[in-house]
Amino acid sequence: MTGDNRTPVTVIGLGSMGRALAEAFIDVGHPTTVWNRTPGRAAPLVAKGAVRAETVVAAAEAAPLIVTCLTTFEDTRSVLEPAAAQSSGRAVVTLNSGSPAGARAMAAWVTGCAARFLAGAVKNVPAAVGAPDTLLYYGGDRTVFDDYEATLKALGGDPVHLGDEADLAALYEMAVGATLLPALVGFFQGAAAVQARGLRASSMVRFAGKWLDMIKTLLPVYAKEIDSGDYTVAASSVNLFLAGEAHDADLAGEANVDISWQAPLYDLLRRAAQEGHGEHSISALTEVLRKPESHRA
Repeated sequence: MTGDNRTPVTVIGLGSMGRALAEAFIDVGHPTTVWNRTPGRAAPLVAKGAVRAETVVAAAEAAPLIVTCLTTFEDTRSVLEPAAAQSSGRAVVTLNSGSPAGARAMAAWVTGCAARFLAGAVKNVPAAVGAPDTLLYYGGDRTVFDDYEATLKALGGDPVHLGDEADLAALYEMAVGATLLPALVGFFQGAAAVQARGLRASSMVRFAGKWLDMIKTLLPVYAKEIDSGDYTVAASSVNLFLAGEAHDADLAGEANVDISWQAPLYDLLRRAAQEGHGEHSISALTEVLRKPESHRA
């Protein structure tokens, strides 16, 4: 780092999240170079004090720490390939979506350029970047995390290094992110049902938030059951959830709401019951989701 702890940083990729990352570095005084395939996106950041690099090569040369925020690992590699030589000796931190396999391939390419690699995930929306409680987690070269932890805290005050495996952030991002779409579709279904009664979707926000808070309190309990493999103490059993299928069907008919997205979920519940988990905790669904070794790709 520099003497005043203001490490120069390059940010590559200036979508909504990339802009938020660059702004966070600028706001705490890091000399920030930015580059995007669409140059115009850099203008608001330049107005705040960033330097726009004319080329990705110049961007890579500008700082010892390169932070990328593109859509996928494949996109990131494609963008960085012209600057492979200039990346040598630098630290590359990726903050994008992608699979663990994509992260491993990216790590191999970056280290092949004689650079150090850290893959991360921002577990919040762009507006939360830089907040003291915003969580970012990383997997990969521990020396990158140690050398630049203070710099990376500009992006969020709760950074975590998961381990030296380069794919850990991608693994956890996908594992945790699996809850997002089902939760949102459930909310959207509820909104459609409420509106069918002439009520506003906003009227259910308070109650949905409390419901999500309750679910949060259950996660340590379910995690303990899953880790132990003991599902016999069932506060909410598989059969109890199965009994809700008829209620959902009644509401769907009354409110004229399409609930076909639920069919695979109830199929999963029926499989669990058929495999002897009917009176077990709902967390026993993990055993049904876990494919036998012989069936894995």
